[in-house]
Amino acid sequence: MQRTSKVDRKTKETDITVEINLEGTGHAELDTGVGFLDHMLDQIARHGLIDLKIIAKGDLHIDAHHTVEDVGITLGQAFNKAIGDKKGITRYGHAYAPLDEALSRVVVDISGRPGLELNANFKRAMVGEFDVDLIYEFFQGFVNHSLITLHIDNIRGDNAHHQIETIFKAFARALRTAIAIDPRQADQLPSTKGSL
Repeated sequence: MQRTSKVDRKTKETDITVEINLEGTGHAELDTGVGFLDHMLDQIARHGLIDLKIIAKGDLHIDAHHTVEDVGITLGQAFNKAIGDKKGITRYGHAYAPLDEALSRVVVDISGRPGLELNANFKRAMVGEFDVDLIYEFFQGFVNHSLITLHIDNIRGDNAHHQIETIFKAFARALRTAIAIDPRQADQLPSTKGSL
């Protein structure tokens, strides 16, 4: 089964190309100009076993906001395209991920309905030069365009880097479960409504 896509998105603020393979091995080629974002995207690839190629050029002379949000948007578009008709998918996934003192839980529903609940009390406003408010912008852009429901809870943590990394690792693991094909329903949609 080929579940791949490529999306190019160009605005006055950013120029982004995303290639995704949901049947991948965790390979990532990332160049967004935002080092911390690249580090988090690598978590999605490796722990989700999703191959990702993301190249972004943005107005970083202003700040990273447009780049981070638009990468989320474009990745969401690519994901939605790659998931296809959703027949046979597990649909739901959840995962916990720890990193030292930090622990996060993520629950995903490939529902066809965008929704984000993100509960995290980050201990610092910045991780290096990365504004932690952009985590919300990334995931909001992603869910709006991937059409998934996403619940993110950072349960505990004292280090903002660790808190964010556990979120991305748990997200990747939950997504990996949700996109998996269940052979018992290979030709069916996992919905009593008959549509997602």
